[in-house]
Amino acid sequence: MVLAFAGVSVVSMAQEAVPTEKYSVATNSFWSNWFVQANVVGTSFYGSQEGAFMKPKTLFKNYRTNLGFSVALGKWFTPGIGLRTKFTGIWGRSVIGENKKDNASKYWVLNEQVLFNLSNMLCGYSETRVWNFIPYVGAGVGRNMSYNTYSMDLNAGILNMFRLNKKVAINLDINYGLFDPRFDGINATNSTTKNTFKNMDRTLSVEVGLTYNFGKATWSKTPDVEAIKALSQGQIDALNAQLADANAENARLRNQIANHKCPTATNAVDAKTTVKEIVSAPVSVFFNIGKSKVASQKDLQNVQAVAEAAKANNAKIVVTGYADSKTGNANFNQTLSEKRANAVADALVNMGVDRSNIEINAAGGVDTLSPISFNRRATVELK
Repeated sequence: MVLAFAGVSVVSMAQEAVPTEKYSVATNSFWSNWFVQANVVGTSFYGSQEGAFMKPKTLFKNYRTNLGFSVALGKWFTPGIGLRTKFTGIWGRSVIGENKKDNASKYWVLNEQVLFNLSNMLCGYSETRVWNFIPYVGAGVGRNMSYNTYSMDLNAGILNMFRLNKKVAINLDINYGLFDPRFDGINATNSTTKNTFKNMDRTLSVEVGLTYNFGKATWSKTPDVEAIKALSQGQIDALNAQLADANAENARLRNQIANHKCPTATNAVDAKTTVKEIVSAPVSVFFNIGKSKVASQKDLQNVQAVAEAAKANNAKIVVTGYADSKTGNANFNQTLSEKRANAVADALVNMGVDRSNIEINAAGGVDTLSPISFNRRATVELK
């Protein structure tokens, strides 16, 4: 089973060769991210009377091994930290000798365990990740029903979860437990002996089974607040510019009415120029960090006005992409700014603008706007 785990792990790591972007997630409700597990358990029992360490050559002898089962109920409080309550039993061995029938016993253990999903904590959360590597530690109580003995226990292990779909995963769980030396029914030490590692009963278990996630099983990405702020400010700036142009035009019309003058050919040209000035003010389209997909489709509403003006006047449009200089190296930012410019150019083509009338520039990483996140954008203007 260990060899099979190693083989699957290599395949899983190969599938995840593409790095996962790290980002924050929103906190879910209490009733989200719960799971249940059911496993078949193979356990090797080692009594305190046998010495301090498990001997590898006898670890899987049938007089000390037995099959059982485990069930667990748990919850993830974050993508990296969770708790589970786990019941394990029910057939065990008390190693009296090398006759497995003489060693047979029945027991159960109830543990509370803290889970640490290192895959999410170190590599960033991904709801499509195939393999999650989850060490854990726990404590609980056990009872040997055959000998009517109780014991507190400490345990640690590694839970490997292999995703089948959003709701179901395959478990491979390897764990190690420590018990009071009298738990297996053999009084290897007297009651005054201190329970050190050397004289404790031990178990080594391998479990295989399924996890079922119920309720909401994923975590939602938190909005990029800085990008939203930049988007809102860009819309406000555009509205202010349009308002200023409208006020200027209203003042011109009031002056015409007051002087009883009709628009002349020259005035018509001026009016046309004024219209061009309104739509040729740069329009910003914002992006999330490291992305070339438009953060909000509302940005494209302002771009539509530029597209209509360009088509009406057979004018060219200049699209310039930017990245923030504090994220990524120069080559990455140059490529990213070009991708952002092309994304906006594609949107203009969808609006009916001829591709030959679009000029694309890539400015790379810049820090011309503050805060730095405002530079994650592309600008659109008439040439």
